[in-house]
Amino acid sequence: MNKEIRCYGCGAIIQNNDQKKIGYVPKKTIDDQILCQRCFQLRHYHQLNETNLTKDDYLKILQTIGDKDCLIVYIVDLFDFHASLIQGLIRHIGGNDIYVLANKRDIIPKSVNNTKLEHWVRRQFKNEAIHPVDVKITSGLKKLNFDEIYEDIEKYRKNRDVYVVGVTNVGKSTFINSLLKHYADVNDRYLITVSEFPGTTLDLISIPLDEDTFLYDSPGIINDYSMTHYVSLEDLQFILPKSEIRPINFQLHEKQSLYFSGLARMDYIEGQFNSITCYCSKHLQIHRTKMDNADGLYNRHKTLKLEINGIETIDDMKKHEFLIKENCDIYIAGLGFIKLNGKGGKIRVYAPKGVLVIKREALI
Repeated sequence: MNKEIRCYGCGAIIQNNDQKKIGYVPKKTIDDQILCQRCFQLRHYHQLNETNLTKDDYLKILQTIGDKDCLIVYIVDLFDFHASLIQGLIRHIGGNDIYVLANKRDIIPKSVNNTKLEHWVRRQFKNEAIHPVDVKITSGLKKLNFDEIYEDIEKYRKNRDVYVVGVTNVGKSTFINSLLKHYADVNDRYLITVSEFPGTTLDLISIPLDEDTFLYDSPGIINDYSMTHYVSLEDLQFILPKSEIRPINFQLHEKQSLYFSGLARMDYIEGQFNSITCYCSKHLQIHRTKMDNADGLYNRHKTLKLEINGIETIDDMKKHEFLIKENCDIYIAGLGFIKLNGKGGKIRVYAPKGVLVIKREALI
């Protein structure tokens, strides 16, 4: 093969020499529109073949964008916001303009005002010292605000290339496919490969905008401080919400605990009788118990369905303690968030070591 051909599903260079490497196709006639074997199996059989690419490999691809004069479309996840932030993004992309799309609006309850969500996102970016040219609330799945977004991209790119960046599972490829179908009437056969598995896109995928400029889908940056990094691929379906999350309310007394399946636990150590609201996937089991019984419940593994490999007892998890003085969220990356009111109190959260757990401004 002398001509470089890329898989239109994941961006990998097509090759037929090594089945274990990315971009492999069996030896046959190669045309300009082809899926690699990995994408074919993922699309048609929902089977994921692992690659040997690392987080550093994906970051190297991101760093090449810093040498371009372009517009960066930075997609973040409204439901799993802090896990969808790319650490050191400014360092990687240089001085290029950033246009933020806060995706997965369809996951957040409809009762929440879009303007409130936009202002919340802007404040979080200000805290990260990132100053985007604009912020839009969207849903790639529902094509929310697509007309405005299309006009914004045309305005802010100033005849330059556009690079879409984000972490794994943030919805980049779904968003781009929706744009392609909405504006270019692209045949489904030639859409970018989409799945809930991390690391689906493997290299830059170029899509012509006009004769001289392109839109590029970049590989999702691997996020190793999200719960999605620790659960098995089979268990992702239980923690990644596919539709609008429904608030689950609990009345908690002091010395009561909540288990989020076998993945995390929150202890209400001290405080007044309180009402809290959990925002998680509807498939995630939440179990209330007394703190005195909580350790034994986990260690017996009888009622908690999902577990983390390598964690045998609750003491293998990391503890995070917070004093609650105002309305806030306790956010567990990749799992969801718990809204607490400002009655005051002290809580403790158990989560696998490495998973981000923070107190933050309430989203809802």
